[in-house]
Amino acid sequence: MKDYATIGNLRVSVLLQRFVEDEALPGTGVSAARFWSGLEAVLTELIPRNKALLMRRDELQAHIDEWHKQYEDDFEPEAYKAFLREIGYLEAETEAFEIGTRRVDPEIGALAGPQLVVPVSNARYALNAANARWGSLYDALYGTDAILDAAAGVGSYDPARGERVIAFAKAFLDRTVPLKEGSHREVVDYGLIEGRLVASMSDGKRTGLRQADKLAGYRGESIRPEAVLLRNNGLHIELQLDRSHPIGASDPAGVKDVLLEAALTVIMDCEDSVAAVDAEDKVHVYRNWLGLMQGDLEAIIVKQGQSSVRRLHSDRRYRSPSDAAFELKGRALMLVRTVGHLMTTNAVLTAAGEAVPEGILDAAVTGLIAKHDLLASGPLRNSREGSVYVVKPKMHGSEEAAFANVLFDRVEDMLGLERHTLKIGVMDEERRTSLNLKACLREVKERLIFINTGFLDRTGDEIRTSMEAGPMLRKYEMKTSPWLLAYERANVRVGLDCGLPGRAQIGKGMWAMPDRMADMLAQKIGHVESGASTAWVPSPAAAVLHALHYHQVDVRSAQRRIQAEDRSCPDEMLRLPVQRNPAWSAEDIQRELDNNAQGILGYVVRWVEHGVGCSKVPDIGGVGLMEDRATLRISSQHMANWLRHGVCSAEQVMETLKRMALVVDAQNERDPLYRPMSANYSQSPGFQAACELIFQGIEQPNGYTEPILHRHRIEVKQMRPQGRSL
Repeated sequence: MKDYATIGNLRVSVLLQRFVEDEALPGTGVSAARFWSGLEAVLTELIPRNKALLMRRDELQAHIDEWHKQYEDDFEPEAYKAFLREIGYLEAETEAFEIGTRRVDPEIGALAGPQLVVPVSNARYALNAANARWGSLYDALYGTDAILDAAAGVGSYDPARGERVIAFAKAFLDRTVPLKEGSHREVVDYGLIEGRLVASMSDGKRTGLRQADKLAGYRGESIRPEAVLLRNNGLHIELQLDRSHPIGASDPAGVKDVLLEAALTVIMDCEDSVAAVDAEDKVHVYRNWLGLMQGDLEAIIVKQGQSSVRRLHSDRRYRSPSDAAFELKGRALMLVRTVGHLMTTNAVLTAAGEAVPEGILDAAVTGLIAKHDLLASGPLRNSREGSVYVVKPKMHGSEEAAFANVLFDRVEDMLGLERHTLKIGVMDEERRTSLNLKACLREVKERLIFINTGFLDRTGDEIRTSMEAGPMLRKYEMKTSPWLLAYERANVRVGLDCGLPGRAQIGKGMWAMPDRMADMLAQKIGHVESGASTAWVPSPAAAVLHALHYHQVDVRSAQRRIQAEDRSCPDEMLRLPVQRNPAWSAEDIQRELDNNAQGILGYVVRWVEHGVGCSKVPDIGGVGLMEDRATLRISSQHMANWLRHGVCSAEQVMETLKRMALVVDAQNERDPLYRPMSANYSQSPGFQAACELIFQGIEQPNGYTEPILHRHRIEVKQMRPQGRSL
C-alpha cells in the first residue's frame, strides 16, 4: 500500500492526494483537512445507501426475470403492469409540480441550440468543444457532405464548391434575417446609419432589415464595419467583412465568412466517452477539468510540421446599434458529466480496504474544482450566474434521484457552497427512470437544469430488463418500435408539465454518424420540432449545421404547440420490443450478428488496449458510427438475448467474432500501436473482453459493460503501463 497515504480513516492514492492538495485546493478557501474529513463523512454516511440502491436494482431485475419466465407464453399487458406496480418498479402517480431552479445561465434556461459531448480526458477535444460556441458556416458546409456530394478532401481550394457554399449561406440569410427588398446575394456593401443596418444593392438602391430588431451590433467602424452581428431566435449570426481576404475579395459585399453561434453548451464527460479505471486516469480527467475551470488548459497542436498552442477563446466584443460596448461569451457553457452509482474506484479506499463509489468521489472533486470558476479566480468565467452544472447518468427511479440530491447537499456543505449551487442534469436513459420520470424530477426539483433522452442506454436497459421475455427485435427495427417513440414523446411532455422551459434544458440524443451531415440536416430537425431545446451532435462542424435547425424552428412555439396537444399514453412505453415467433432468415440473423460483433470488437479493442473511451467504428456497411459504452451495451445485450432464446448458437457467435476480428484488424492495420486480435485470440485482451460481454452478458448488472471493461483495462495497464493512449 506504499502508493496510498492514510488520511483519517481513508487510504488515498498519493497521486490523487497530491493533485487535490497541490493543484485543486489552492485558491478555493477549502483546507486539505476540511476536504478529506468532509469526504470521509460523506462516504461513511452514503456508502451503505449506495449499496442498498444497487441491491434494489438486482432485486427488481430478479423479480422481472422470474415473471417473464413464468408468463413467456401467456403475456398479458395489464397483468404485467399490475405486477410492476406490486413490486415497486412502477411508482405511484406524482402530483403536479413545477421545478424551482434558480440562478441558471441563459444557455440553460433562455436559449435553444446544439450541445456537444466530449471526453474531458482529451484536452484537444475538450478545448475544441468549448470553443465551438462560434463556428464558420462556410467551413462546415465546404468540409462536409452537408450540401455537396462528398466531404472535401485535402488540397487546393475548389471555386465551384465554394460558390455553392456561399449560395447556400446567402439563402440562409434571406430566410433568417431577410431584407426589406431584394436578397443578400445582391448586396454590395453593409453599414450602419443611425443604428440601423443599411444594405447597398447592386442596382444602386439601399434597403434595410425587414425586422430591424434582428440587428444586434457590429464591430469596427459603423459606416464600414468589419463585422455585422444579427440575431434570430436568440442565436447570433456574424457577417464577417474583409475585402482583402481571398473569399471576401470575390464577394460583392466583401463577406469573407458567416459565423454562427453554435454549441451553446458542452458536456465535459467523465463517464461513457472516457476510459478512467484507476487513480492515474482519474487524476488526468480531473486535471483537465481543473484547467477548464481555471481557464488555463492548453493543448499543443501539430499540423504539417508546425506546432501551435490551443487555448480557450476569449469573449467577443461588439458595439450595440446605439453604440454601447458589450461582450458575448466566446465559449460554450460547460457542464460536467460524472459517473453513475454503480462503479467503485480504488483511488480512495475505506478503512476496510474497499474501493469507494466513484460517483461520490466525482461529486466531491469536480465540485471542488468548479469552485475556482465560482470564485472567478481565472481569466475566464464559465457560469456568470454562479452555478455548477453536473450531469448525472444511469439513475434508476426516484430513490436514486433522491440519493443524488442528498449527495449534492453533502458536497455543498463540505465545500462551503450555498444550497443548490450544484445543479443536476438527469439523464433519462434507464427504463425505471423514464417510466417514473415525473417522480424522479420531483426529488431534484430545486436544482434540475436538464433532462435528456439517452436513447442508446435506454435501449440497452430495455433489452436487459426484458431479457427473459423473448428474442428482441433487430436493432434497426428497435428505432421505430412503439416503446421508443413513446419514450421520446413522454420525455418532452413531462419536462413541459414540470415547468422546465426558462429554467432547464429538454434534450435529445446524439447523431451517431459524423460523416453524414446531409442526412443530419435532413433528419435532426425532428429533435427541434419535438420541443427539445438542445440535442447532441458529434463535432463542432455538426454543431454549426445543427444550429441552422434552431433558426428554422422557434423551440418555444413548438413547446406551446405540444402543450396544447393530447397527452401521450405512458402505457406505450411498456410495449416490449420482443419478436414473437420470429421468422428471420439465416442471412438476416447472420448479418445482425456480423454488425453487432464488428461494432463490439472495433470499440472494445481500443478501449481495453489503448484507453480510448469513444471511437468512430465502421459498421458492416462501412458507415462510421460514434461508439461508446452505451452503444456497446446495446450490441452486447442484443447478442446475449439472441443466445438466450436460441436465435443463434454459441458456436455461431464465436465464429462470427473471430471472422469480424479479422475485419477490425484490417481496419486498424496502419496504427503502429495496434495489436491484431487474430494473432492469438486467447491472448488478446480486447477479444477476450468482447467475448465476456456477450457470453456473460446476462450476469452483468443491468447489462452495464463497465465491470468487464475496467477489469481488462486494469490488467492491460499492469502488463503494459505505456498502453494508455489519449
